[in-house]
Amino acid sequence: MTAVTFEGAEARIGGTTIWRDVSLTVERGQFVAVLGPNGSGKSTLVRAVLGLQPLAAGSASVLGRPAGEANDRIGYLPQRRSFDESTRIRGADVVRLGLDGARWGLPLPGARSRAATRRVAEVIELVSATAYADKPIGELSGGEQQRLLIAQALARRPQLLLLDEPLDSLDLPNQAGVAALVRTICREEDVTVLLVAHDVNPILGYLDGVIYVAGGTAVEGAPEDVISAETLSALYGVPIDVLRASDGRLVVVGAPDLHGHHAH
Repeated sequence: MTAVTFEGAEARIGGTTIWRDVSLTVERGQFVAVLGPNGSGKSTLVRAVLGLQPLAAGSASVLGRPAGEANDRIGYLPQRRSFDESTRIRGADVVRLGLDGARWGLPLPGARSRAATRRVAEVIELVSATAYADKPIGELSGGEQQRLLIAQALARRPQLLLLDEPLDSLDLPNQAGVAALVRTICREEDVTVLLVAHDVNPILGYLDGVIYVAGGTAVEGAPEDVISAETLSALYGVPIDVLRASDGRLVVVGAPDLHGHHAH
């Protein structure tokens, strides 16, 4: 069973077509980045996977069911949330909300509560956050907060994890650390991950595939096939060069509307 399949998909918002003729397949257990310039429809694609953005044409299958019907098996981390320094809730309690957040009142003691406590400890250890999970989350760094939010999204053992710009506002070491963490999650938890990103470079070495959204459509495939002059020139409809800097970073040159996106 594939994790996500789009066939001839089209999304419209307010009468405007965001993208069309999108056909893609994400296999189970893959780590795939969703790339593209601002306004290209990356977050719209994530919403379509969740069934929150109805398709104007085509179809979307997620975990073997129509989009929106398997959300109980999906973990979702929306675009970055920040916690005020005065936020006193412990990091571990934020993670626990991934299990109990939809229930009223305090968890009752018993086998279910003990199992939940064990699961919270497991995912906190998985994201290497044990050392600071008992601290108020408002006192933690952006990278530490992001690891705990990923743990929250993993708490219910999802089969698909959607991360919408989790690297935004993180420094390069933290971006690389989160990318390595996500790769570990794919392998150890057998979770498929779609990660929306501005810059592919911090995660390039960890990826199985890329979905590039631009020019009113999208293409998917192996990173070296998608992030190429030939593929991006066809996608944008204008000549594009893909250069590799001396430090190994990819730089896309000539693409329209790439302000702030120097290295897709």
